[in-house]
Amino acid sequence: MSKITIYHNPRCGTSRNTLALIRNTGIEPEVIEYLKNTPSKQALADIVAKSTHTVRDIIRAKEAIYQELDLANPKWTDDELLDFMVKHPILINRPIVVVDNETARLCRPCEEVLDILPLPQLKAFNKENGEAVIDENGKRIV
Repeated sequence: MSKITIYHNPRCGTSRNTLALIRNTGIEPEVIEYLKNTPSKQALADIVAKSTHTVRDIIRAKEAIYQELDLANPKWTDDELLDFMVKHPILINRPIVVVDNETARLCRPCEEVLDILPLPQLKAFNKENGEAVIDENGKRIV
């Protein structure tokens, strides 16, 4: 069986919906609440390397500290941005899902996770807001 890890913020609806979609396959993922258990700089670099994302893609620009630190400024290197994410984990965009320690994806919107899950959806699924994502046959609604 595949190993799935989700870097999760339980206060985030997108993260909660992504976690629920993973569980809807019958898999119980490893859940890392990254605000409590911040990944190391190397772990974040590994996530980027296993994904199609850049370091800037996985930094959360909506946080006040992003503006305070002027992180939009291109002067910051990827290495420096990773340091900021370790020091201020609220800057880590979420949720990030890693499958079999090989593939990583920022799952915004939550439906992004469907492209990397190794098992099909078992039943219908609606997001917290009621939007249908998976039909009664376990198929994605487009």
